[in-house]
Amino acid sequence: MTTTALIVDTAAPALPGKRTPAQPAGDNARCRALFASSLQRSDAPGAAAVAEAIRVTVQQLGTDGCTGQMAHEFGDHPEAAAARMRWARSLLLIWP
Repeated sequence: MTTTALIVDTAAPALPGKRTPAQPAGDNARCRALFASSLQRSDAPGAAAVAEAIRVTVQQLGTDGCTGQMAHEFGDHPEAAAARMRWARSLLLIWP
């Protein structure tokens, strides 16, 4: 069985004729792992907690499992999933 994930871009849309820089594939994988992790916004995580959450989640679920969990959440709770994805991306901007 193949799982297809829809990656939702939560960034502001590009202006006509303007290009937005692409994110490296590693950033997307880290973002999916952080999304799938048990880390919560209320934890107010620091850089070490973010890195540990990504490491543990990838170790437990693998990259395909992270993608599957993200797809499941977007299917069941799209508004909450979009907010969590924005939060995960914001953390990776602060602590790359």
